Amino acid sequence: MTVALHDLLPADLRRSWAIDGTCPDLDLYSLFRARQIADLHRTAVLDAKGKLCYTALDRKVRCLATGLRDLGIGPGDVVGVQLPNNRNAVIADLALAALGAVALPFPVGRGILEAECLLRRAEAVAVIASVEHRGNHHAADLLALASALPALRHVIAAGPGSVPEGTVPLSRLLRSDASAFVPARPDPDAAARILVSSGSEAEPKMVAYSHNALAGGRGNFLASLMPDRTPPRCLFLVPLASAFGSNGTAVTLARHGGTLVLLDHFTPEAALAAMREHEPTHILGVPTMVRMMLDRLEGEFDASGPDASGLDDSRPDASGLDDSRSDGSGGGLPVPTALVLGGSALDEATAEQATRAFGCPVVNLYGSADGVNCHTGLDSDTPAADGHGVVAGRPDPRVADIRIAHPATHEQLPDGAIGEIIALGPMTPLCYVASPDLDARYRTPEGWVRTGDLGYLDGDGTLHIVGRLKDVVIRGGANISPAEVERELVTHPLVRDVVCVGVPDEVMGERLAACVVPRTADALTLESLCAHLAERGLEQRKHPERLLVIAELPLTPAGKPDRAGLRLRLTVDSAPPESRQTASALAEAS
Repeated sequence: MTVALHDLLPADLRRSWAIDGTCPDLDLYSLFRARQIADLHRTAVLDAKGKLCYTALDRKVRCLATGLRDLGIGPGDVVGVQLPNNRNAVIADLALAALGAVALPFPVGRGILEAECLLRRAEAVAVIASVEHRGNHHAADLLALASALPALRHVIAAGPGSVPEGTVPLSRLLRSDASAFVPARPDPDAAARILVSSGSEAEPKMVAYSHNALAGGRGNFLASLMPDRTPPRCLFLVPLASAFGSNGTAVTLARHGGTLVLLDHFTPEAALAAMREHEPTHILGVPTMVRMMLDRLEGEFDASGPDASGLDDSRPDASGLDDSRSDGSGGGLPVPTALVLGGSALDEATAEQATRAFGCPVVNLYGSADGVNCHTGLDSDTPAADGHGVVAGRPDPRVADIRIAHPATHEQLPDGAIGEIIALGPMTPLCYVASPDLDARYRTPEGWVRTGDLGYLDGDGTLHIVGRLKDVVIRGGANISPAEVERELVTHPLVRDVVCVGVPDEVMGERLAACVVPRTADALTLESLCAHLAERGLEQRKHPERLLVIAELPLTPAGKPDRAGLRLRLTVDSAPPESRQTASALAEAS
């Protein structure tokens, strides 16, 4: 074991979830292998290279596991993975599970400083990275770090292009003789994967998950969205290397025997094309991505009429559409089982438009890498409107039980009282990696995960998200919740998408800025937005004082709105001329 990964939950509690069947009590590779034996030729992966069935995937997994074992990688070793959404990422996930190693995936596009931080703190012995992807040369960049990372023994280069000297070609490992390979079959309650959270800490948090927490806890989340238990066909718009993307290999394939539909880079055009070609049952993304897709559908509607886009409001019930809409052309869309949106708050307008456009329930998912999950389910097409926060659905104890606690004492609060959301259940992670300070800060003495989110449970047991303990803009000593302002701004008829951030100010400390994607070319002014907020009853001190109009919200490599980048851009725009050059360079680097 290269880094100590301890469990903050009592062992008998972990065992109880395996004994009662809540968790499968098998390691991820064994689960996958059972799925492969049960249906040899089912399609496992659909990516830019085409189809890969379970048997062909298993063959490649065994070859890579053999090659990695021959490099000296074994049980408990941490291996970084920085690959786009394609079959190589899936092969790497399963090969590391078969070895009993611990995967540390992080999305392509993450900078070299963050990669160094992750690999150093996790004491990774190897990293698998792309030779080239969208202008990034991750394998070469990571090789340059090797001398500063004493635990790192190998950089494995994947994909087309010239393999940098000093790296190990992934293609060579995939040609290993796997005839004598024997899987390690690790303890299902041992670490399988480290999820990276881009939360509020100065350095990204790393959270260790066991096989059972992934396939069991997170697997139960997806099971609740599979009404007939048919193996799902999941289109992942988010990176598999993100926390949301951990529902890919471990859950969709190993737990449920489904199919992964993968895009190596999200664009709304590619996502809509994948829907038409592959007819996914579940689409997993963030609200901003779906708003971009809705914009493209509106463009199709304008160009070709209502039959082209699926946005014809004259239909009596969009959810009653059938697969006859899927004709493989530029026409209508096949109807999925669910559109699952997480990563940021889902507003009612987006949910209603997406329901009409895609003809299926829109599921609002509240979750994080830290170990919390709750969603609105398939029963309602649109999350219920609520004036006191975002409705997140009823907690599922087979995934994570949720309580509302006093932020200081952790004592449970009664229904209706606002407090910190804490969670504990089968998906609860083991611990934070190499961060006892984070264990102390974000886990209670009983092991409950402290989310840092504020919310309440109503009398029906439904969770409502109100805001964040730390995500506030402090203007002149008064706290402003960006989430609260965003919820109101997105109801403006000319606003397609919005993110609010704090901008440094010499007088007030911070001022609130609204970064808005408009619906139309009509002029959008700060005055009109503030007038709308006043009509909605939001007090004036919470109104934004800066407006940035943009064509699309920038996304982080993990697929979430890039708040830090927007904040830096606004800071650059307001900086004195002599300091803008340096700030602009920082903005470009970010």
